[in-house]
Amino acid sequence: MSGKTSNRAGSIWNFAGLGPRELIHRVWRAFDEHDLPQRASDLAYNSLLAAFPAILLLLAILGLSASHGPALQQTLIFSISRTLPPSAFRLVSDTITEASKNSGGAKLTIGVLISLLAALSSMTSMMAALNCAHGVAETRSWWKVRGIALALTALLSALILFALLVVFLGDQIADLAGTVLRLEDIVVAAWKLMQWVVALVFMVISFSLVYYFGPNLGRRRWHWLTPGSVFGVLLWFAATFSFRAYLHFFNTYSKTYGSLGAAIILLVWLYVAGLAFLIGGEIDAAIEAKALAASAAHPGS
Repeated sequence: MSGKTSNRAGSIWNFAGLGPRELIHRVWRAFDEHDLPQRASDLAYNSLLAAFPAILLLLAILGLSASHGPALQQTLIFSISRTLPPSAFRLVSDTITEASKNSGGAKLTIGVLISLLAALSSMTSMMAALNCAHGVAETRSWWKVRGIALALTALLSALILFALLVVFLGDQIADLAGTVLRLEDIVVAAWKLMQWVVALVFMVISFSLVYYFGPNLGRRRWHWLTPGSVFGVLLWFAATFSFRAYLHFFNTYSKTYGSLGAAIILLVWLYVAGLAFLIGGEIDAAIEAKALAASAAHPGS
């Protein structure tokens, strides 16, 4: 397959004619051939380096609003607590608290630079993994790759901020509507539930953006939602829930590693997130490869 590919045939949501068994077989084969466990480890390492400075930067940005800043910061921390395993969240929370107390203007600037470099490294690792999934070589210049990585990082950061605003303002809108319009409690509860659905959709779109712009492919049809992005996010949520349940009943990490257990749990969670992202990318790559083969076999169709 060449580094540049043209239009793909068929709809991505009909899986290009791939049956479930063949799709699973292709992704399972790619799991070993493309060394997804090692690539997930690389993503976890880079994500860990970028996580703490990025969270501090987000807190600083959210704090710029005098009226809603503290509430938005608490929303960010609450969202992190709902996602991370409890012991990992305590590690993150304690680190953020200590860093916030000791951070000045110069330290914040250095933190921003470290976060940016680590985020770019993580994004370029994702792009390299997607190139491998699609079977293409990286022919773009060093500057173009970093430029795309920077643009994707900025887009994902904006989506995260917007999702946080939806979660924060969603509660206020639901409570206000319930009071003014005298809505039933179940309607208000359903409204509040929808804000998390919206946040989930933003996550899926974030995956789709990286899957579309990350690999070195030609112009393709844009899809807001792809099978890989949907499956990747759902797999991440399912794995996170299962991991939290496991740690609730069988937290052997803290017993085995003591105070290092929380750090190991955080790394494992980041590893699971990276693996879910890579598997989603392999799903989309398998579908597009099948569509491209069908288009080559029937060029006139």
